[in-house]
Amino acid sequence: MKKAHQIIASHLPSASLASVLNGNRLFAGALVTGALLLTGCQSTSLDHSNATTAKQTPVAAKTALATALQKQRRQSFSYHSNLEISNEQQFSDINMEIDAKAPVASGYIDEYCEDTHDQAYAALITQAEAQNKDILAAYYDAQRTVLKDRYLECTDAYEAWVESKYDSEITVPAFYQQLFDHYDDRATAQDIKKAKLLDAYVLKPLSINAQGVYQPMAGKATMLASVQYQARNHQSSINQPIYLDLKNGNIYLWADNFAMFNSELLDDKLGTKWRNKWLKLAIDDGTLPKGFGSEFIKSHFAALDATFDAAPINQFDYVAPNTLALLSPKLPVHQLPAMLASKQVIRRVQSAESYEQFYQDYMRIIYERMSQRYPELVKESAADEVGNTDADKFTSKALVQQMLAMIKSGMDSGSEPLEETMAEAKEKTAESAMLASAGTQELYGFDKRGQLKWQHLRSELPSETADSKNMVIDVLQQYSAISAKDMAFPNLPSDVQVPNASNSIDVREYGSELMQYYRDGNGTAMGKMMFSVMPMAKEKFGAIE
Repeated sequence: MKKAHQIIASHLPSASLASVLNGNRLFAGALVTGALLLTGCQSTSLDHSNATTAKQTPVAAKTALATALQKQRRQSFSYHSNLEISNEQQFSDINMEIDAKAPVASGYIDEYCEDTHDQAYAALITQAEAQNKDILAAYYDAQRTVLKDRYLECTDAYEAWVESKYDSEITVPAFYQQLFDHYDDRATAQDIKKAKLLDAYVLKPLSINAQGVYQPMAGKATMLASVQYQARNHQSSINQPIYLDLKNGNIYLWADNFAMFNSELLDDKLGTKWRNKWLKLAIDDGTLPKGFGSEFIKSHFAALDATFDAAPINQFDYVAPNTLALLSPKLPVHQLPAMLASKQVIRRVQSAESYEQFYQDYMRIIYERMSQRYPELVKESAADEVGNTDADKFTSKALVQQMLAMIKSGMDSGSEPLEETMAEAKEKTAESAMLASAGTQELYGFDKRGQLKWQHLRSELPSETADSKNMVIDVLQQYSAISAKDMAFPNLPSDVQVPNASNSIDVREYGSELMQYYRDGNGTAMGKMMFSVMPMAKEKFGAIE
């Protein structure tokens, strides 16, 4: 799906690393991502005759990919997505790195020499024990001498480095100069150990998947999202069926995963009423202007096309399928076979800064089109009025107003000149260095008929320091024709595969009934506390005791 997997949140860059985590930007990004999920993953055809005869230049790659992504936006397809997270490059290259690039022994610079010596001496003791020899034996004299000399050399260099801050004439050996100057950017042995534990006990056993169908002409899309954890002594799995009724503007969520928490925390009378039921969420409750949904999708496509057209040619190229196995870090083993079977692969590579520009331009186009088409949804002084008037009402119109206000606020903050202190400038420089080391890579695989069979997205999450290795997210999405015999939700009974009035709960109606239940003096302590501060509850029922 076109950039929509980034999951996982964190993959919607903004004006700075801090603003990526800003709640407003995440809220707006989440709403826009909904459109990306519904319309950004198309099963498309490449003009195979042109692609095979044209020179495989960056220009040809960009042109062919643009044609493919636009050609069949209304085509129905079945999809399967797999997301894997890896931090292996944070520790896999340790033995290959030498000297100043190796992980440091201590987290404190003034303890580096002593801790490094102690660890080396402990390793020599272990070696002596394995050989059934005394560490003080003459056999180890030379090695003990080397350790002593290195320790003295290190302490002398550290003292010189400290004094050089006040006396520029003091010379520090180049190795130690680099080591101590960049000490805080380096991983410690403890960091490496933590990274290995995270990989072994969390990331490797974890797998995130999604499968479903997309049928735009029928106004239907489904997703069966699942998370699995499989370790030697522990195996667990959770699934969440999702059904989108695009024609009527409703989202349905299978209720099982929410029923227990709702019963425990809010609705102590719920019982088994939600068993084998869908929860219905109306995207448009009637407060939005007529045709809003259609116009939003048109704006989404217009923004995608415009930002794609503006992308630099050097982001695109053709890749020989058999070279995919050579990518570093390596692709997940179970994702690679489907990719290697491709006849042709087109690649697009973006730096984090480049994707930041794409995101800003995309949001700007969305805002301009929607605000011109529906001026009544745009507030004056939007950033200051998000919590007032209509925004206090939980309606579709209010949510869209908030979304547009947040987009506008982000655009304004990104364009205003700022007076920076030296510390802020230094922080921005460090942030830029971290972003420069991160980025995204998209791969598109086509079969011999020119049909897009899969799309792979590799993104790197910015690390804490510029010298640290990034965590890698690999998302493979495979496309195929829809099979009539396959159930959209294999884990659900056949009579509830499609939501309807008899097997669904309208969340808006249920919410009103639940608040009245609390207004009558019932409910849980947690629910009373939550509803007492909700603006909508206060407006309808007054203060809840």
